[in-house]
Amino acid sequence: MKRTLLQAFQWELEANSNHWNLLGEEIDYFKELGINALWLPPAAKGSAGVNDVGYGTYDLYDLGEFDQKDTVPTKYGTKAEYINAIKKLQKNQIEVYADIVFNHFMGADETEQVSAVKYSWDNRNQQISDEEEIEAWTRFTFPGRQGKYNDYVWTWRNFSGVDYDAHNKDHAIFNLADKGWVSDVDSENGNFDYLMGCNLDMTYEETVQQLDRWGKWFLAETDVDGFRLDAVKHIQFDFFVDWLLRRRKEKGAPLFVVGEYWTDELDKLENYIDSSGNLIYLFDVPLHFNLYQASRSNGDFDLREIFTGTLVESRPDYAVTFVDNHDTQKGQSLESWIDGWFKVHAYALILLRKIGTPTVFWGDLYGIPTQNIGAVGKSLEYLLKIRCHLAYGNEVDYFDDPNCIGWVHTGEFEKELSGFAVVLTNADANQKEMTISAIHAGKTFVDVLQNNETKVVLDENGRGVFPVNGGQISVYVNEDVAELIWKQ
Repeated sequence: MKRTLLQAFQWELEANSNHWNLLGEEIDYFKELGINALWLPPAAKGSAGVNDVGYGTYDLYDLGEFDQKDTVPTKYGTKAEYINAIKKLQKNQIEVYADIVFNHFMGADETEQVSAVKYSWDNRNQQISDEEEIEAWTRFTFPGRQGKYNDYVWTWRNFSGVDYDAHNKDHAIFNLADKGWVSDVDSENGNFDYLMGCNLDMTYEETVQQLDRWGKWFLAETDVDGFRLDAVKHIQFDFFVDWLLRRRKEKGAPLFVVGEYWTDELDKLENYIDSSGNLIYLFDVPLHFNLYQASRSNGDFDLREIFTGTLVESRPDYAVTFVDNHDTQKGQSLESWIDGWFKVHAYALILLRKIGTPTVFWGDLYGIPTQNIGAVGKSLEYLLKIRCHLAYGNEVDYFDDPNCIGWVHTGEFEKELSGFAVVLTNADANQKEMTISAIHAGKTFVDVLQNNETKVVLDENGRGVFPVNGGQISVYVNEDVAELIWKQ
C-alpha cells in the first residue's frame, strides 16, 4: 500500500461538534486526491469540554456519549457520529488512525491530600523542596458516566506528578509520594517524564492494567486501523510494546502506528524506534525543521542537504514525513510555520519521493480561516494526484546545485502516461538537464503547476532541459496527462 496520510484536523477548527460528519461528506474528495489514510483527532472527552482539541484528556471512555464537562458531544461530535465516520471511511478503502493520549489526565473531579516534593521546571532531577502535603486535583470519578463500560476511580496512586497545589495556589512541578520519575524518557530538562496535568505513573500496575483494558474496549468499539501516539518522549520508552502487541492480536492484523517524538535530534528518534521494538513509526521532525529553515533562509539554505540528518534518510521505512501540523501552526507552543512561498516545494519533497510516509495537514488542504491563512490550493491537489497516478518506476536524483535541485520518476512501460520530472529553486531562475526515460522519447512534457510555460520535448533517450522560475517549483508531466489533471 502506497500510503498517503491526511491529518484530518487543525487546532482552530470551529467547536461546532460537526467534524465527524464533515469527514464522511469529504470522502469523494479524499479519494480523488489519492488520500487513503486519515489521522483523526483525539475522540475522548477533554477537560475543556466542547472546546477541547482533545489533548486535555478527561475521560477515555467518553467518546461524546455522556453529559460531562458541560457537553455530551466533543468538539468533533458524538460517539455515534465518530463510529459512523470510521465505518464510512473504511468502506471506501480509507484507513483510520485514532489519536491516543496516554501521557496525562486533566480536569479531575475531586482533590486529594498527598505528600509531594517540588522539582525545578528546568531540571526535573533537581529537588527544590522538602516533602510536604499538597491538595492535588487527582481524583477522577466520572460522575456523568456512572460506571458505564468501566467503574474504576483514578486517584493520586495512578499519577507520578501534578503542577498545582490547590491549597497554597502554587503552580510548580510536584512529584507525588516520593515516586520519582521514570528514567527511560527524553533527557530534555534533565528528565522529561512530566509534561502537564496529572502525569500517568506507568510503573503503577493498576495504571497499566486500566490502559490495557481501555485499549481492548476502544479497539472493539471502533475497529480502527492504527494509532497516532501522542507525546511518546514523555512516556516510558518500552511502555507501548506490550500494549500494541495485544491490540494487534485483538485486531488479527498489523496496525499502522506512528508516534510523536518532538525533537530534531536524530539519534533520539533512532533510539526510540529501537527501544519500542520496531513497532512504531515516528514523525520526521528533523525534516520539518530543515524545510522550515529552507523557507526562511532567503536562498542561503543548501538544498542538496535538505534530507541530511533526517529520519527519512536514516530509517526511511519508519519515517512519517510532514510539512506542518497542529502544533507548528501559528500561535502554538511549537510554532514553526513554513513560509507560504516554500509550501509547494516542501510538499513535493515529501509527496513525490519514494521513501517515507507523507502526511498532508488539514490546515494546508483547507486553510485556517481564523488566522486568515488560505489553503495551499490547486498545486497541492495536483501533487497528490501525481503521487497517486504517476509515481511509478525508478527515482533518479539531480541534487547537484545548492540552490536548484531536481529528480525524476522514470515511469513504467505498462503505464504510458506515468513518470515526471521535478525541478525547484530557492534562488534565481535556473534549469536542469535530466533524463526521465527512453520510453518517453519524443513526448512533450509541461509544468502541471503552470509556473513555467515551457514545453519540453524529450530526445531519443528521454532527456530534456527543464526550466524553473526564480523561487519556484515546476513539475513536468506528459502534456496529455496534464490536461486530464487540470480538467478534474
